[in-house]
Amino acid sequence: MIYLASRSPRRRELLHQLGVRFEVLDLEVDESRDDGETAEALVQRLATAKAEAGRRLLADGDALPVLGADTIVVLDDAILGKPRDRGQARELLAGLSGRCHRVLSAVALASADGTAVRLSESRVCFRALSRREIEAYAASGEPLDKAGAYGIQGRAAAFVSELRGSYSGVVGLPLYETAELLAAQGLDLLR
Repeated sequence: MIYLASRSPRRRELLHQLGVRFEVLDLEVDESRDDGETAEALVQRLATAKAEAGRRLLADGDALPVLGADTIVVLDDAILGKPRDRGQARELLAGLSGRCHRVLSAVALASADGTAVRLSESRVCFRALSRREIEAYAASGEPLDKAGAYGIQGRAAAFVSELRGSYSGVVGLPLYETAELLAAQGLDLLR
């Protein structure tokens, strides 16, 4: 049993896929970027901050570890966050159209022994999107709560011409890295 410091339904589904029992902790973490901070450093810092904030919420004596995660989309050197509205979703999707980008997902596990963090990097390529496809996808509402304005596990899967790396990492929780962290804490995932 662990705690998950995330409200993301996608992360909950992925953790269920591993067969991990967990409780969700609802918390807020400042996600602003520090001056000069690289995308890799940012995503790892945010995952760590979420896991450690979750540990601070626990009652004294609660030894269960807390899992935190964060995912960002990087096009060239620009970090593409969650769109404010459908207009910004259309802009982000137009920028991704016909191009490749990086998806960085970090996962951190905070326990009484300290915090460990792992980073997953994937390369995702989109085929060229028509204006009609961009409009229809933005209007669906699906891109509004997702980094980069798309969810690979949803309708946007039809946009992806190539994926190198971790599918689950692009969704929001890299399962290989998560399993590594949990195994290091003695949690047997296959029993």
